[in-house]
Formats: sequence, C-alpha cells, structure tokens
Amino acid sequence: MKKVKVIKVDADKCNGCRACEAICSAFHANPKYSSNNPERSRIRILFNPLKDVYMPVFAGEYTPSECMGRNVYTIDGKQYDECSFCRASCPSRNLFKEPDSGLPLKCDMCESDPPLAEPMCVQWCLSDALTYEEREEEGEEEPQASEMELGLESLADKYGMDKITDAVARMSKKS
Repeated sequence: MKKVKVIKVDADKCNGCRACEAICSAFHANPKYSSNNPERSRIRILFNPLKDVYMPVFAGEYTPSECMGRNVYTIDGKQYDECSFCRASCPSRNLFKEPDSGLPLKCDMCESDPPLAEPMCVQWCLSDALTYEEREEEGEEEPQASEMELGLESLADKYGMDKITDAVARMSKKS
C-alpha cells in the first residue's frame, strides 16, 4: 500500500484572495516566514477576467520539453485551455520557476519537521476552495526526487552535464 496525498480544488468556491499564494511563498522562504514573494509560491491562482473564473493550480513535475497539445475544453459552459490545468514547469512558460535561478518549483505538500496536519494553503484558504485528503492505495511507494535532484536535472537539460561537472569540480577546489 502507498500513501497518497491530494489537495482537491473546488474552482467554484475560489474567490481569488491569493491567501494560499502568500502563505506558500512565506513557508518556503529561507529562513521560513522571512519574506513573501508570490513568484516562489508552489500554487498560483490563474484568473480569466472575461469569464470571471479563478483557478488554483499547483506546481507539478518538471518537464524538459513543451507539450504538443493546445486543446480547449468546455466544462460547465466555461472554456479552458490545456495550459490552465497543467502543473508542469516547462520551457513554454515561467509559471512554476524560482524567480532568481529559473529552477523548477514543485508542490511538496509543505513537508516539514514536525509534519503539518495539512498543507499551509489548505489551512489558510478562506473560502474552503482547497481541501486536503490522505488515503492509501494499492501499489508501491515511488521514490520522490528531491529539490536538489530536480534542480540538477533542469540545469543539465539547459547547460549540459559536462558544464555542470566542470562547475562542481571548480567549486570543490575552492573549499
């Protein structure tokens, strides 16, 4: 059995207050709660002013290439393009990238020591648009890549492995 953690989104309840973005960026600041930069948030509220729709979207997996699909979906009479639901950090947009380094961001469910009962965005959601669920499903636990591994993978895709190993070798000589 594997433990699955899910944050469910009810877009009809989201009022666009962005409290989830603010607390997420503060929680992931270094040191914790020392600053608030929504560009570092692992959740973003996408807004379509013509349709008056707010859509909370969480940072997902890093992908080194753009997707091919640009389909449009109609749900309850509202139209959404595929990028609206996409959680990936990809080359076609800067939505889930660290503003200073350009490294990809990913939602980590606010993992900390001691562990939180719920991610901060769920705790701070004023309209109950975000709810947290933890359940067990059949299957094996998949190893999760660390932030460092995701960052290195992103740098390797951008600059090549040779440049990274050269930079690490130069840095290790300085120590």
